[in-house]
Amino acid sequence: MEDTLEDPPISAVMLDHCHFSQVIFNSVEKFYVPGGDITCYYTLTENFIPRRKDWIGIFRVGWKTTREYYTFMWVTLPADLDSKWTKQQEVQFKAYYLPKDDEYYQFCYVDQDGVVRGASIPFQFRPENEEDILVVTTQGEVEEIKQHNSELCKENQELKDSCVSLQKQNSDMQAELQKKQEELETLKSINKNLEQTVKEQKDSWETELLQLKEQNQKMCSENEQMRVRMDQLQAQLSTQEKEMEKLVQGEQDKTEQLEHLKRENGQLLLSLTEQREHQKKLEQKMDELKQKEATATKKQQELSDENFDLSKRLSENKIIYNFLQREKERMEKENDLLKRENSRLMSYMDFDSLPCQVPTSNQGSAGQNPGLVYGNPYSGIQESSAPSLLSMKKCPTCKSDFTGDICDHTLEQQPIQTLYCPICDKSFSAKEKQIFEDHMFCHSL
Repeated sequence: MEDTLEDPPISAVMLDHCHFSQVIFNSVEKFYVPGGDITCYYTLTENFIPRRKDWIGIFRVGWKTTREYYTFMWVTLPADLDSKWTKQQEVQFKAYYLPKDDEYYQFCYVDQDGVVRGASIPFQFRPENEEDILVVTTQGEVEEIKQHNSELCKENQELKDSCVSLQKQNSDMQAELQKKQEELETLKSINKNLEQTVKEQKDSWETELLQLKEQNQKMCSENEQMRVRMDQLQAQLSTQEKEMEKLVQGEQDKTEQLEHLKRENGQLLLSLTEQREHQKKLEQKMDELKQKEATATKKQQELSDENFDLSKRLSENKIIYNFLQREKERMEKENDLLKRENSRLMSYMDFDSLPCQVPTSNQGSAGQNPGLVYGNPYSGIQESSAPSLLSMKKCPTCKSDFTGDICDHTLEQQPIQTLYCPICDKSFSAKEKQIFEDHMFCHSL
C-alpha cells in the first residue's frame, strides 16, 4: 500500500449514502498488465465541487466502507475552478503500489468527508495474452469453482428481484439506444450523398453511444453494489430478529415483574389500611390522653395554687410562730424576773411580820393568859382579824401595806411595753395582749 505522510479521510458510510454519479471514470480497461504504471481518467460533473483533500483509491470489488482501500492518490484540483468541470482529469498510480493478484478491482473517487462520489467498472491485473496460458486445475478445484459459480448464480437470482428498477432503467436506455440507432440508419439511408454530414452525426452518435456504454457499466457496478447491500440487509435482518427475541423475553420478564409488583402493591395497600386504622386508634388514645393531661394540668394548677396558698399561710404561721416564740421567751424571762422579785419581797415580808404574830384561840385553854380568870373579851375580834393582819404586807420601798404578791408601786415601776404586728405593723399596748393574739390569729386564717 502506498506510503504517504498522511492517511486519507475515510468514514464508515454505507453504500446507500454514496453518490456514484457525480464523478465519471473514462477509458477504464477490462484488465491492466502487471508491472506497469496505470493512468486513471475521470470527469467531474457540474453538480460536484472538488476539494483539496479529495482522493482516488483502488478498492477490491465487494468493499463496504472507504477504509478498505488498497492504495490511493490525492487528486489534483483544476487550475481554473470557474471553468467547466466536465473536463477530463487524470491521476497516475505507480506499479510498485498496485495489487499483485487477479481479483477484481475498481476506481473510487472519495471526497474529504469520506463519501464516495464515483466508481468505475471492475477490472483485473493480469497479462495481456492470458487466453494462451494453459491452466491446469484439479477436479476438486473444478467442483469448487462450479459450486462458487452456482452460489454466484443464486445470489444473482436473488438480486434480480431487488434490481427491478435498475433493469427498467437499463431497458429504457437500451430502447433509447435502439431508437437512436434506427434513426442513425434512417439518416444513413436518406443522406448517403451527404457523407461529411453523416460522418459528423456518426461521431456524435458514437459519443452518445460511449456515454451509454459507460452508463451501462455504471449500472452493472450499481448492480454489484446492490448485491452487497442485500447481504448487509440480510445481516441487519438477522440482527434485528435476535434483538426482537431479546425484546420479547424482556417484555415477558417485565410482565412477571409487573404482576409481582401488583401483588406487593395489594399487600402494601392492606398494610396501609391496617396502619391507618391503628393510627386512628392511636389518635383517639392521644385525644383521651390530651383530655386527661388537660384535666391533670388543671388539677395540678389547682394544687399548685392551693400549695402556694398553703406555702403562704405556712410562711405567715412561721412568722407568727417565731414571733410567739420570742414573746414566750420574753414572758418567761419576765416571769423569772417576777419570781425573783416575789421571792425577794416575800423574804422582806416574813421579816417584818414576826412581831405582829398573835397566838390563836385554837390552842385551847392552855394557850389563854393564865392571869385572866374569865378570859380576854377581845379575843374573838383578834382571832377574826388575825388573818387580815397576816395577809397584809409592807412594801420595803414605799413602806405601804399591800395584799397579794406584787405591790402596785412595783408594777408602776415596770416599763409599759408596746406590741407590733409583724405582718401589718399595727401596734398594741401590753394591756391589749389578748386583742393582739386575736389579731395574729386572724392573719393565720
